[in-house]
Amino acid sequence: MRLDRFLANQGFGSRSEVQKLIKKGFVKVNDKEVKDPSIHIDPLKDKVSVEDEDVNYQENFYFMLNKPLGYITATYDENFPTVISLLDDETVKDKLFPIGRLDLDTEGLLILTTDGQLAHRLAHPKWNIEKEYYAIVEGDVSKIDFSPFEKEGIYLKKDKYKTKPFKVKVLSALEEESKVLITVSEGKYHIVKKIMESLGHPVKYLKRVRMGNLKLDENLQPGDYRPLTEEEIRKLKSLVKLD
Repeated sequence: MRLDRFLANQGFGSRSEVQKLIKKGFVKVNDKEVKDPSIHIDPLKDKVSVEDEDVNYQENFYFMLNKPLGYITATYDENFPTVISLLDDETVKDKLFPIGRLDLDTEGLLILTTDGQLAHRLAHPKWNIEKEYYAIVEGDVSKIDFSPFEKEGIYLKKDKYKTKPFKVKVLSALEEESKVLITVSEGKYHIVKKIMESLGHPVKYLKRVRMGNLKLDENLQPGDYRPLTEEEIRKLKSLVKLD
C-alpha cells in the first residue's frame, strides 16, 4: 500500500494533507525518514511513525445498515438512540461513523465505516455521488413535467437556493398520494423534502435505496446490517478514485 494512502486511511488527513506531512520529513518508515509519499509499505510488517509517534495499523471496516425510523445518524446523542447503537460488536462499533446523514424520520441505506478517506470523498460535493430515494408524497404528481429539472434543477424560494439537477421517476400516482423515485447528487439538509414541498407535494415517507453504485440489500429489515462485500467496497472506492 502507498504510504500516503496508508496514513490517510488511518485518519491523518486527506491524501494531499498527508503528502505535505511526508515531504516535510515528519514521517519515518522502519525508523528512517522518508519524503516520498508514493513508496509502498506493508502495513502488517513495516513500522510507521508520524512525528515520532508510532502508527498502529487498524484494519478498516465497512457495513451496510438499513436505518429504521426513530434513530439519529450520529455516533452519540443525548435525546435519541443513534444508528451506532444498532450494532452488536462493541469493539468495532466505537470506531465506526456514518457516511452522510439520514433524518430521524427517514429510513434506508446507510454506510458505516472506519475509513475516513472514503467517507470524506463520498460526502464531498466534488464527486457528485448520486443518492436515490423512494418517496411517498401527498397528491397526484402525474401532471408535473419533471424533465426540465434534470438539466436545470429547481429554485427553492424559501431557501433562496437553486438545487443541482435531479431526476424523478413516477411509480404510481393517485389523487391522495403518489410514489416516486427521486435521485439527487447533493447532500443539502432536507433536500428531497424541500424539492417535493416546493412542487406542492410534501413527503409523507422517505427511504434511501441507493448511494452511488451501492443498492440497499432487500434482505435487510429495518435495523439490520451486514458487512460490505469486497466487490461492493471496490465499487465504492472506484467512484472516488481510491482503488
